[in-house]
Amino acid sequence: MTDLDREHTPASAHRWAGGWRRILLGTGMLVFPALTAVAVSADVVGSAAVAGYAVVIAFCLCYVLLALALGTGRRSFVKPLLAVMTALFLASLPFAHADAFYLATVVVSVVAVLCRRHTLPAVAAGTLAALLVPWAVPAWHTGPGGFQALALLFTSLTCGAFAEIAATNQALVAARAEVARLASEAERNRIARDLHDLLGHSLTAITVKSRLAQRLAAKDPDQAVAEMTAVESLSRQALADVRAAVTGYREVTLAGELARGRELLRAAGVVADLPKAADAVGPEHRELFGWVVREGLTNVVRHARATRCSVLLTATSVEIRDDGPGSAGLGPVGTGKGLTGLRERVAAAGGTVEAGPLDPRGWRLLVTVRDPDPRPEGTT
Repeated sequence: MTDLDREHTPASAHRWAGGWRRILLGTGMLVFPALTAVAVSADVVGSAAVAGYAVVIAFCLCYVLLALALGTGRRSFVKPLLAVMTALFLASLPFAHADAFYLATVVVSVVAVLCRRHTLPAVAAGTLAALLVPWAVPAWHTGPGGFQALALLFTSLTCGAFAEIAATNQALVAARAEVARLASEAERNRIARDLHDLLGHSLTAITVKSRLAQRLAAKDPDQAVAEMTAVESLSRQALADVRAAVTGYREVTLAGELARGRELLRAAGVVADLPKAADAVGPEHRELFGWVVREGLTNVVRHARATRCSVLLTATSVEIRDDGPGSAGLGPVGTGKGLTGLRERVAAAGGTVEAGPLDPRGWRLLVTVRDPDPRPEGTT
């Protein structure tokens, strides 16, 4: 064996050495050294038998050390131990003759597990050697080693298949864990985006109405109380929005956002030119356009210092314009977190977002989506 597959080790080592099934399979491989030891007692006697037993025992010891090295991740010991086991197999040939190839079965099986790209060459070479070497050595008085060749062939292929199945199972487990991680990350991003969109609008409205109530407290207490009542209502709605975002249930309607946006702009002292209804937009786009209106009007109140804001609706677009000088602070393309989340929503719906300053002042946010049911030209 020249080198080990880096892509399969040490992961293959853990697959081979970890788990009771792998331990059982690894322990079962010791049957082959036992068969070799039986052959030593049948083929040689006296000091030769003692030497043969010593070789087999040394082979078993190296095999156990190899299993421990794999189990503890000590990869540097694998190749030297395999080399020693191969040398011990060769040393056992004078003592066990054809049955020494049972030791080769162990060596080739380990190669099939740890170095799968070399499995077929190793199995082919080992099988041919087990078949032909006993026939080529007349002193052994045996024919071709058919039984030993079959044992090596099927055992090593079985171990290789076992390792392949274990690798596939581990890849499936890793893929499942990655899918779960991505799903969790996507859910976190969804909650973060929804909290920004939902709470950003609600908290902005609460801030604006609280300031309005402060200004009205001295000259119009009744109106100030009405504004604070609205603040309480908005606070309760914000709490409900947080719960909705966390549970994944988010009900946003275009008509509702237009109504809330009109009230928000009024409280902020911005003249609102908003549609009275959302009938121009199809049902499939109303929720998305509701998010656009919510984010756009919230940014107008927060950043624009505008005196007028308008919203234009068509079946496939929503456009928000303001005349404020503060919109320039948003940057040339609108790189805030709210617009980033909005772009994600629109992209998921197959639409586009355009955001940028107007000349000589102001800001425009335009979201366009595809017409779900385009009519051929010339039809009505």
